[in-house]
Amino acid sequence: MERPELPATLQATSTQSPTAVSSRDVLAAAWAIFKKDLRTELRTRYAINAMVLFAACTAVMVSIGTTFIGLRRTEEFLLIQSSLLWVALLFAAITGLSRGFVHEEEARTLAALRLAAPPVAVYLGKFLLNLALLALLSIVTSVLFIVFVRIEVGTPLAFIALVAAGGLCLSAGTTILAAIIAKASFKSAIFAVLAFPLLVPPLIIAIQGTAIALDTSGFAAALPALQFLVAYSVVTFVASLMLFRFVWEA
Repeated sequence: MERPELPATLQATSTQSPTAVSSRDVLAAAWAIFKKDLRTELRTRYAINAMVLFAACTAVMVSIGTTFIGLRRTEEFLLIQSSLLWVALLFAAITGLSRGFVHEEEARTLAALRLAAPPVAVYLGKFLLNLALLALLSIVTSVLFIVFVRIEVGTPLAFIALVAAGGLCLSAGTTILAAIIAKASFKSAIFAVLAFPLLVPPLIIAIQGTAIALDTSGFAAALPALQFLVAYSVVTFVASLMLFRFVWEA
């Protein structure tokens, strides 16, 4: 079987020595990896179908089993609505985002990817793909919950910002975890076990902040939760970027 031809950007990067690779080359290689993975995902639709189907089933089941939730606007019911929304987002993300490096392992292209691009570019490319998938998942899940569960958003700007910041946390955490479990035997189980300690803290804050956004308290009331999520995503992203080389070369 002939080896698949690498994108021109990756070929150019792979011919340079590690010290000669500039930031521009790294970003170009990361973008090439993102486009390659996006084309692969659009062709197979494995992660997209899995995440959207999980979100749709969750929204429909919640709407059938708890129709009373959308009829009340007390603090407790807003927390329940927010919790259900983020639980759906979390499990849908765990279902689909673990495939980033697993697909490379199954297709036997990890070795070629190691030769084609530096570790930082690989992480950034996979991170951008997870971020794009989570953006799609967040939009679909939010719309489904608004329609089926009858969630009323009191502060739309705060709601959008919190969902985006929470998705950023999920993307930063799941990308490094997907690389860790790529060669494991029980990938899905290990991914879920490793993801919960890393993703539960921002999930709790996201639930509390989203409950505030569903109310009419205003953007200022949800700002502390938003600041925490942004700070957590930045710390997770930077730490993952620093540690990825050791995971990638192990």
